[in-house]
Amino acid sequence: MPTDTIVKVQEYKETLITKAETLITKRFPEKIVQLNELLATPMFNERNFSEVHQDLNIPVLPPVLVNKLCSEEGGDAGGNDNNDHPPTKRARKDVIVTGTPVLALPTGTVPCNKPLCEMITVVKPIIRKLVEDSNLLKMWISFMIPKIEDGNNFGVSIQEDTLAEIQTVESEAAAFFDQISRYFLSRAKVVSKVAKYPHIDDYRRAVVELDEKEYLSLWLVVCEVRNRYSSLHDIVIKNLEKLKKPRSSNTESLY
Repeated sequence: MPTDTIVKVQEYKETLITKAETLITKRFPEKIVQLNELLATPMFNERNFSEVHQDLNIPVLPPVLVNKLCSEEGGDAGGNDNNDHPPTKRARKDVIVTGTPVLALPTGTVPCNKPLCEMITVVKPIIRKLVEDSNLLKMWISFMIPKIEDGNNFGVSIQEDTLAEIQTVESEAAAFFDQISRYFLSRAKVVSKVAKYPHIDDYRRAVVELDEKEYLSLWLVVCEVRNRYSSLHDIVIKNLEKLKKPRSSNTESLY
Protein backbone atom coordinates (compact mmCIF):
# COMPACT_ATOMS: atom_id res chain seq x y z
CA MET A 1 0.00 0.00 0.00
CA PRO A 2 1.39 3.46 -0.88
CA THR A 3 2.76 5.46 2.04
CA ASP A 4 0.66 8.54 1.24
CA THR A 5 -2.54 6.43 1.42
CA ILE A 6 -1.60 5.11 4.86
CA VAL A 7 -0.88 8.67 6.02
CA LYS A 8 -4.24 9.93 4.73
CA VAL A 9 -6.10 7.12 6.46
CA GLN A 10 -4.32 7.86 9.71
CA GLU A 11 -5.10 11.57 9.37
CA TYR A 12 -8.75 10.70 8.79
CA LYS A 13 -8.84 8.60 11.97
CA GLU A 14 -7.16 11.30 14.04
CA THR A 15 -9.49 13.98 12.68
CA LEU A 16 -12.54 11.83 13.38
CA ILE A 17 -11.40 11.14 16.96
CA THR A 18 -10.86 14.85 17.58
CA LYS A 19 -14.30 15.71 16.16
CA ALA A 20 -16.00 13.00 18.22
CA GLU A 21 -14.41 14.15 21.49
CA THR A 22 -15.40 17.75 20.77
CA LEU A 23 -18.88 16.58 19.86
CA ILE A 24 -19.47 14.69 23.09
CA THR A 25 -17.93 17.25 25.44
CA LYS A 26 -19.17 20.48 23.83
CA ARG A 27 -21.69 20.02 21.03
CA PHE A 28 -24.00 17.58 22.78
CA PRO A 29 -24.68 19.85 25.80
CA GLU A 30 -25.28 22.78 23.42
CA LYS A 31 -27.69 20.66 21.38
CA ILE A 32 -29.64 19.61 24.47
CA VAL A 33 -30.10 23.25 25.51
CA GLN A 34 -31.06 24.23 21.96
CA LEU A 35 -33.76 21.54 21.76
CA ASN A 36 -35.15 22.51 25.15
CA GLU A 37 -35.47 26.08 23.91
CA LEU A 38 -37.15 24.87 20.71
CA LEU A 39 -39.72 22.88 22.68
CA ALA A 40 -40.54 26.05 24.63
CA THR A 41 -41.38 28.05 21.47
CA PRO A 42 -45.02 28.66 20.41
CA MET A 43 -44.58 26.21 17.53
CA PHE A 44 -44.28 23.28 19.96
CA ASN A 45 -45.33 24.45 23.43
CA GLU A 46 -49.01 24.23 24.44
CA ARG A 47 -50.26 24.65 20.90
CA ASN A 48 -53.95 24.14 20.30
CA PHE A 49 -54.88 21.39 17.86
CA SER A 50 -57.13 23.82 16.00
CA GLU A 51 -54.03 25.77 14.96
CA VAL A 52 -52.82 22.89 12.80
CA HIS A 53 -56.09 22.37 10.93
CA GLN A 54 -56.04 23.01 7.18
CA ASP A 55 -58.92 23.61 4.78
CA LEU A 56 -58.97 20.90 2.10
CA ASN A 57 -60.31 23.16 -0.66
CA ILE A 58 -62.65 20.38 -1.83
CA PRO A 59 -66.24 21.59 -2.21
CA VAL A 60 -69.32 19.46 -1.65
CA LEU A 61 -70.89 18.99 -5.06
CA PRO A 62 -74.66 19.17 -5.60
CA PRO A 63 -76.36 15.81 -5.00
CA VAL A 64 -76.72 13.52 -8.00
CA LEU A 65 -80.39 12.77 -8.64
CA VAL A 66 -81.10 9.15 -9.49
CA ASN A 67 -83.81 8.65 -12.08
CA LYS A 68 -86.79 6.80 -10.68
CA LEU A 69 -89.71 5.20 -12.37
CA CYS A 70 -92.72 7.45 -12.47
CA SER A 71 -95.56 6.26 -10.37
CA GLU A 72 -97.90 6.91 -13.26
CA GLU A 73 -96.29 4.27 -15.48
CA GLY A 74 -98.68 1.41 -16.20
CA GLY A 75 -101.53 3.33 -14.60
CA ASP A 76 -102.90 2.93 -11.12
CA ALA A 77 -103.37 -0.81 -10.83
CA GLY A 78 -105.53 -0.52 -7.75
CA GLY A 79 -107.89 2.02 -9.39
CA ASN A 80 -108.70 0.04 -12.56
CA ASP A 81 -111.99 -1.75 -11.87
CA ASN A 82 -112.03 -3.41 -15.30
CA ASN A 83 -108.79 -5.31 -14.61
CA ASP A 84 -109.63 -8.65 -13.00
CA HIS A 85 -105.98 -9.66 -12.64
CA PRO A 86 -104.03 -8.77 -9.46
CA PRO A 87 -101.65 -5.84 -9.81
CA THR A 88 -98.20 -6.84 -11.00
CA LYS A 89 -95.24 -6.11 -8.70
CA ARG A 90 -92.69 -3.72 -10.10
CA ALA A 91 -89.21 -5.13 -10.62
CA ARG A 92 -86.73 -3.97 -7.96
CA LYS A 93 -83.91 -1.82 -9.21
CA ASP A 94 -80.95 -1.34 -6.83
CA VAL A 95 -78.96 1.83 -7.36
CA ILE A 96 -75.29 1.70 -6.40
CA VAL A 97 -73.52 5.05 -5.99
CA THR A 98 -69.86 4.56 -6.81
CA GLY A 99 -68.67 8.06 -5.93
CA THR A 100 -67.74 11.11 -7.98
CA PRO A 101 -65.25 10.59 -10.82
CA VAL A 102 -62.37 12.96 -10.07
CA LEU A 103 -60.72 14.36 -13.20
CA ALA A 104 -59.90 17.80 -11.82
CA LEU A 105 -60.98 19.82 -8.81
CA PRO A 106 -62.92 22.98 -9.67
CA THR A 107 -61.12 24.99 -6.99
CA GLY A 108 -57.58 23.87 -7.86
CA THR A 109 -55.15 21.69 -5.95
CA VAL A 110 -55.51 20.39 -2.41
CA PRO A 111 -52.76 22.06 -0.34
CA CYS A 112 -50.55 20.31 2.17
CA ASN A 113 -51.04 21.21 5.82
CA LYS A 114 -49.04 24.45 6.03
CA PRO A 115 -48.48 24.55 9.84
CA LEU A 116 -47.26 20.94 9.84
CA CYS A 117 -45.02 21.53 6.82
CA GLU A 118 -43.40 24.42 8.70
CA MET A 119 -42.78 22.12 11.67
CA ILE A 120 -41.38 19.40 9.43
CA THR A 121 -38.99 21.93 7.87
CA VAL A 122 -37.64 22.58 11.37
CA VAL A 123 -37.61 18.97 12.56
CA LYS A 124 -35.97 17.21 9.60
CA PRO A 125 -32.54 18.91 9.95
CA ILE A 126 -32.58 17.99 13.65
CA ILE A 127 -33.19 14.34 12.81
CA ARG A 128 -30.49 14.38 10.15
CA LYS A 129 -27.99 15.89 12.58
CA LEU A 130 -28.70 13.15 15.13
CA VAL A 131 -28.06 10.49 12.47
CA GLU A 132 -24.76 12.13 11.51
CA ASP A 133 -23.64 12.57 15.13
CA SER A 134 -24.53 8.98 15.98
CA ASN A 135 -22.57 7.73 13.00
CA LEU A 136 -19.54 9.79 14.05
CA LEU A 137 -19.66 8.44 17.61
CA LYS A 138 -20.05 4.91 16.30
CA MET A 139 -16.89 5.20 14.23
CA TRP A 140 -15.02 6.84 17.13
CA ILE A 141 -15.72 3.94 19.50
CA SER A 142 -14.93 1.44 16.77
CA PHE A 143 -11.47 2.98 16.41
CA MET A 144 -11.00 2.81 20.19
CA ILE A 145 -11.64 -0.94 20.40
CA PRO A 146 -8.29 -2.73 20.83
CA LYS A 147 -7.23 -5.94 19.16
CA ILE A 148 -8.75 -9.16 20.46
CA GLU A 149 -6.86 -10.71 23.36
CA ASP A 150 -7.55 -13.18 26.17
CA GLY A 151 -8.54 -11.62 29.49
CA ASN A 152 -8.82 -8.04 30.69
CA ASN A 153 -11.83 -7.38 28.42
CA PHE A 154 -14.10 -5.55 30.87
CA GLY A 155 -13.38 -2.20 29.22
CA VAL A 156 -13.99 -3.71 25.81
CA SER A 157 -17.43 -4.93 26.93
CA ILE A 158 -18.24 -1.34 27.97
CA GLN A 159 -17.22 -0.18 24.50
CA GLU A 160 -19.42 -2.81 22.86
CA ASP A 161 -22.44 -1.94 25.02
CA THR A 162 -22.01 1.76 24.27
CA LEU A 163 -21.60 1.02 20.58
CA ALA A 164 -24.83 -1.00 20.57
CA GLU A 165 -26.68 1.89 22.24
CA ILE A 166 -25.39 4.34 19.63
CA GLN A 167 -26.43 2.03 16.79
CA THR A 168 -29.93 1.83 18.28
CA VAL A 169 -30.16 5.63 18.42
CA GLU A 170 -28.98 5.87 14.81
CA SER A 171 -31.65 3.39 13.65
CA GLU A 172 -34.41 5.15 15.58
CA ALA A 173 -33.42 8.52 14.13
CA ALA A 174 -33.51 7.12 10.60
CA ALA A 175 -36.99 5.71 11.32
CA PHE A 176 -38.22 9.23 12.13
CA PHE A 177 -37.68 10.16 8.47
CA ASP A 178 -39.81 7.21 7.38
CA GLN A 179 -42.54 8.33 9.76
CA ILE A 180 -42.76 11.74 8.06
CA SER A 181 -42.96 10.27 4.55
CA ARG A 182 -45.67 7.82 5.66
CA TYR A 183 -47.72 10.73 7.02
CA PHE A 184 -47.85 12.42 3.61
CA LEU A 185 -48.73 9.15 1.90
CA SER A 186 -51.52 8.36 4.37
CA ARG A 187 -52.91 11.88 4.14
CA ALA A 188 -52.91 11.75 0.34
CA LYS A 189 -54.94 8.53 0.41
CA VAL A 190 -57.56 9.98 2.75
CA VAL A 191 -57.73 13.25 0.79
CA SER A 192 -58.34 11.27 -2.40
CA LYS A 193 -61.28 9.65 -0.60
CA VAL A 194 -62.61 13.10 0.25
CA ALA A 195 -62.34 14.11 -3.40
CA LYS A 196 -64.23 11.01 -4.51
CA TYR A 197 -66.81 11.09 -1.72
CA PRO A 198 -67.05 14.80 -0.79
CA HIS A 199 -70.46 14.31 0.84
CA ILE A 200 -69.11 11.92 3.53
CA ASP A 201 -67.93 13.95 6.50
CA ASP A 202 -66.13 11.03 8.11
CA TYR A 203 -63.37 11.22 5.49
CA ARG A 204 -62.93 14.92 6.16
CA ARG A 205 -62.76 14.23 9.87
CA ALA A 206 -60.17 11.52 9.23
CA VAL A 207 -57.88 14.11 7.62
CA VAL A 208 -58.23 16.36 10.68
CA GLU A 209 -57.44 13.48 13.03
CA LEU A 210 -54.42 12.51 10.93
CA ASP A 211 -53.06 16.07 11.05
CA GLU A 212 -53.50 16.27 14.82
CA LYS A 213 -51.74 12.93 15.21
CA GLU A 214 -48.80 14.12 13.10
CA TYR A 215 -48.50 17.31 15.14
CA LEU A 216 -48.24 15.24 18.30
CA SER A 217 -45.75 12.91 16.59
CA LEU A 218 -43.51 15.81 15.54
CA TRP A 219 -43.51 17.17 19.07
CA LEU A 220 -42.64 13.71 20.34
CA VAL A 221 -39.83 13.35 17.78
CA VAL A 222 -38.15 16.52 19.05
CA CYS A 223 -38.50 15.29 22.64
CA GLU A 224 -37.02 11.91 21.69
CA VAL A 225 -34.10 13.51 19.85
CA ARG A 226 -33.33 15.61 22.92
CA ASN A 227 -33.59 12.53 25.13
CA ARG A 228 -31.27 10.58 22.85
CA TYR A 229 -28.67 13.34 22.95
CA SER A 230 -28.96 13.39 26.73
CA SER A 231 -28.63 9.61 27.10
CA LEU A 232 -25.67 9.39 24.72
CA HIS A 233 -23.90 12.25 26.47
CA ASP A 234 -24.53 10.67 29.85
CA ILE A 235 -23.35 7.17 28.98
CA VAL A 236 -20.22 8.39 27.17
CA ILE A 237 -19.17 10.87 29.85
CA LYS A 238 -19.64 8.32 32.62
CA ASN A 239 -17.49 5.76 30.81
CA LEU A 240 -15.14 8.07 28.95
CA GLU A 241 -12.01 6.70 30.59
CA LYS A 242 -12.88 3.09 29.77
CA LEU A 243 -13.97 4.02 26.25
CA LYS A 244 -10.62 5.66 25.51
CA LYS A 245 -8.46 3.14 27.41
CA PRO A 246 -10.42 -0.12 27.71
CA ARG A 247 -7.43 -2.12 28.98
CA SER A 248 -5.15 -1.18 31.83
CA SER A 249 -1.47 -1.94 31.53
CA ASN A 250 0.03 -5.00 33.23
CA THR A 251 2.14 -2.75 35.45
CA GLU A 252 -0.95 -1.00 36.79
CA SER A 253 -2.65 -4.33 37.50
CA LEU A 254 0.31 -5.65 39.51
CA TYR A 255 0.67 -2.68 41.86
